[in-house]
Amino acid sequence: MVSETKLVECPRDAWQGLPDFIPTGDKVAYLRELILAGFWHIDAVSFVAPKHVKQMADSEEVMARLVASLPNGTTLPEIIGIVVNEKGLQRALSTPGVSTIGYPYSISAYFRRANANMTRAESRQLVETLQRETKAANKELVIYISMAFGNPYDEPWGPEIVQDTLDWLKAIRVATVSLADTVGTATPELVHDLYAHVKDHVAGIELGVHLHSRPANAEAKFSPLMKLVAAGSIPP
Repeated sequence: MVSETKLVECPRDAWQGLPDFIPTGDKVAYLRELILAGFWHIDAVSFVAPKHVKQMADSEEVMARLVASLPNGTTLPEIIGIVVNEKGLQRALSTPGVSTIGYPYSISAYFRRANANMTRAESRQLVETLQRETKAANKELVIYISMAFGNPYDEPWGPEIVQDTLDWLKAIRVATVSLADTVGTATPELVHDLYAHVKDHVAGIELGVHLHSRPANAEAKFSPLMKLVAAGSIPP
């Protein structure tokens, strides 16, 4: 039976795609309001090269100003910081307030090369480093299986590849995994079918989904999971 459903608010993902730089103060004010409204899980910042993602160049300053702006006695929620390499990891570990490190592990060779310039072996080695160093720093780790719902790059894809990745992550004791609809290819049917394929491989893992959608079809894309939660079919 399901013990709880966790909702992760993700302004970082929305912000980083915008062409105009959002002032640091505006980001801090928005995150502060989310926290004061009661959000307990926020994907807030990323630690990547500013030349690639200019919107996230101020992540350290955002976190410093956010922590300083909260009323005395406010409990800081889980704040997720995304990294794509070891340099970003060290930045994230050194930033007060970041409690969880997130890494997008792509099962698409094209996307992995374009996004992080890594081979599959290099990316897997990085995941093992993240696992080791976050544990040593008493931080949490979430691995996003990027391109989990297919890709438009004419590459081999199938639920068995997602399943193989889940099995590997379990073997190295990654505890939290999110299936990411990186380029918005998921459909309601695919969300249901992918979970049906991997559900027997997620015992012991906190499994999530990260879906991209426009408002018109967001509910339809999310509803298969809500039905499974209501039926008690998704393990805690």
